[in-house]
Amino acid sequence: MNPQEELDRISREVAACTKCALHASRKTAVPGEGPADAEIMCIGEGPGFHENEQGRPFVGAAGKFLEELLRAAGLKRSEVWIGNVVKCRPPGNRDPLPEELSTCDAYLERQIRAIDPASSSRWAGFRWRGSSLERRSAACTAR
Repeated sequence: MNPQEELDRISREVAACTKCALHASRKTAVPGEGPADAEIMCIGEGPGFHENEQGRPFVGAAGKFLEELLRAAGLKRSEVWIGNVVKCRPPGNRDPLPEELSTCDAYLERQIRAIDPASSSRWAGFRWRGSSLERRSAACTAR
């Protein structure tokens, strides 16, 4: 299976997921979006109100800010993969619970493996582990 096929498969699984209580209050799952060959992945904690409505990550105020940051770095949104650790909006926009983070982590791990940003010439990413943010970075050789 090629990376795009794997990302499509994960998106379908996320849309049908009932593994934690977050599915009960979601309007639309937010699996993530961007090119399967992205060199950079931007990963947030979880979808907010606008993301839940549209099924796309970082579309509200946070999305505008992210796009400004990307522009300042000479990048376009269409060049990076954008997603969240949890794929459904927590009620009241609260922080995801540790069990919700760990439930969705398998999806995120598969997305990271499919995109494989470490195989590109530059990569720095952030991801959630339990309730703390762990920075992962790697200096890699060009593809």
